[in-house]
Amino acid sequence: MAGTEAPRQYVPLTCHGHSRPVPHISFSPLEKDDVYYLISACKDGNPMLRDGQTGDWIGTFIGHKGAVWQARLSPDAATAATASADFTAKVWDTHTGELLFTLQHDHIVRAVAYPPDNSDLVATGGMEKKLRIFDLTEMKPKSSSETTTNGNGNGTDAAVVPSTIQASSAFEIGAGVHTASIKFIVWTRDPNILITASDNTLRWFDLPTRSVVKQEALDGEIGSCEFCALAPEYTSKTDIGEGLPVLSVAAGKSIYFWGGARAMDELKRTKMDYKVASVAVDPKGRKIVVGEDIPATWARVYRWDDDTEIDIHKGHHGPVWSVAFSPDGKLYATGSEDGTIKMWKNCEGFYGLWRGGASGAPDRNAE
Repeated sequence: MAGTEAPRQYVPLTCHGHSRPVPHISFSPLEKDDVYYLISACKDGNPMLRDGQTGDWIGTFIGHKGAVWQARLSPDAATAATASADFTAKVWDTHTGELLFTLQHDHIVRAVAYPPDNSDLVATGGMEKKLRIFDLTEMKPKSSSETTTNGNGNGTDAAVVPSTIQASSAFEIGAGVHTASIKFIVWTRDPNILITASDNTLRWFDLPTRSVVKQEALDGEIGSCEFCALAPEYTSKTDIGEGLPVLSVAAGKSIYFWGGARAMDELKRTKMDYKVASVAVDPKGRKIVVGEDIPATWARVYRWDDDTEIDIHKGHHGPVWSVAFSPDGKLYATGSEDGTIKMWKNCEGFYGLWRGGASGAPDRNAE
């Protein structure tokens, strides 16, 4: 319509490198100097760490012998946890890429999570239908220099010897409660409350009593269940969720949002006219990004307040399994069945590799 200016289109960055579908991506918290990171799980078994602003490849964590379903960075971004079809979850040093822990399970591991403020605890879940919490402080890996010296005795090139922790030594929460595979675990801002997504059901667990305190059956099998949280310095009381993380869930043909310290206060639910695979919310910009499920390949952007569709991203060639906003809210990333990650600009002006010009084209593709 004449006289109305369309929102400026920015070309996405495409992150190549994976050879199979990307079922999950997530960002680190904001580090000093506004640095943050992106980690991706992939069915090729090789999770990757990238610079969160540019998508530039930093490293690949080598060691899984099966598809990696989920990957997350710790609150201090010093470690990463990955969940795999090889019956293990693994914890890695993000600075060296070295394996620190193998958490040995008896079936496929689908989900991993850290608490919001503790990088030494990891929760896991998967095809065993058991929610477990591992305390890594009890099993710190030794360096080889503690057992052998390197000839001159100074141990400067000592390698870390990974520790293997059996699932039986973890704490099981809510034994017998889950009737299907646990696909997602989210630790709320209240560290005593943890949420699982299994089949079509969300469950809120109280850790001290190891019991379910809230349960919600949703519209269909849960495709994604993630917290959308901006860094504290970017939040305000006027944001969706009043500055607290917003739990965003895609299930069947519906999207759901909960807020509050325990993510128990329902903020919104919307029925879509297509099957949804993933969803994320921009609390400050008040917009929702929805990834379409099979057979579609698009990501659609809606206004929170009136559900108006404001953009369609047609760059992927397979369903969009995962959507995540950066901790400063200035971009979001999508992970797809097509094996690529795309990063979409969510602010005006210069940012990362994007120029501020009319074309909005990035300087180059992220490798």
